[in-house]
Amino acid sequence: MRIAVIADIHGNLPALEAAFADIERRQVDRTVNLGDCVSGPLWPREVCDLLVSTAHLTIRGNHDRQVAEGDFARMGASDRFAYSKLDQNHRSWLAALPASVETNPSILACHGTPRNDDQYLVEVASEGRLVRASPATIRERLGAVQARAVLCGHSHQQQFLQLLDGPVILNPGSVGCPSYDDPGGDAHVSEAGSPHARYAILDIDEYQVSAEMIAIPYDWKAAVAQAERHGRHDWANGLRTGWFIANRSAV
Repeated sequence: MRIAVIADIHGNLPALEAAFADIERRQVDRTVNLGDCVSGPLWPREVCDLLVSTAHLTIRGNHDRQVAEGDFARMGASDRFAYSKLDQNHRSWLAALPASVETNPSILACHGTPRNDDQYLVEVASEGRLVRASPATIRERLGAVQARAVLCGHSHQQQFLQLLDGPVILNPGSVGCPSYDDPGGDAHVSEAGSPHARYAILDIDEYQVSAEMIAIPYDWKAAVAQAERHGRHDWANGLRTGWFIANRSAV
């Protein structure tokens, strides 16, 4: 089976359209979306409409959950923007998305970890940046998962690793948000280092698992302009460069 894996679109319509066009020419068997679909100062409504029309398997990300819940006291600026652009049908679709799904052949898809959509699976924050967690930490976060392959997002970092006597873990990176700043208790940034839209293709059969990590160009100037129109200069810089400047404003 050949599976396209996308994640962390964050309302970036031109990036998503470019990813879908690239996926189509690669003739995959199915596409799996690992969530955080709409949060961001870009095109949340249009992205939601496109995803609903495709009927791809979509996992609910932490920002999807927060937007669907509509609790403004707990929302950041990007969630509030997305909420304001969506109607109740959009929010109901987000709310109904599964937190995780186990598909055949033995693939578990989640957003963060199998038990927590707001926790990194294979990274930890260290000195203000994301670094690879220890195998013991990753295994503890996986819990009792028995799948051969685990698909996760959330960190916006492309990752492909094999745990000893454990599953392959794939993070496809972010389609639409190449950098962000998390000013929480353990403040850190995530940076892809370029503005490209990222996704991955997983090949799995009875004998082996492999992956292709993909980064493609798209019209990021349009995304930058959209962020600027909505007063989000931090997002504009990240979309333009893939790096984050010292401007505390979380996704």
